Amino acid sequence: MSTSVLDKVLEQVRQAPHSATSLVLYALVNTLEYEAAGCLFKLTKLRDLDENGRRLAYALMELMAEGGNRGQVWDDAKARMDELIRGG
Repeated sequence: MSTSVLDKVLEQVRQAPHSATSLVLYALVNTLEYEAAGCLFKLTKLRDLDENGRRLAYALMELMAEGGNRGQVWDDAKARMDELIRGG
């Protein structure tokens, strides 16, 4: 399973933690953790992303479909995004 998408999302968030792209991707990452609730994500938020941002969003969805939205790598990436978004 490729985790390069997590690296790319982390880089996006690191470069501009409060940009629309970072916040939409962060929201998607958060929703992908809740499979029991159907990973609900407002798809119209994809319109807030440019083509590259949408590619990252689609890659995150594919990572979830492959089971990559759990485990230590996911948890570590999510924790780092939490820090970056919250200004840590």
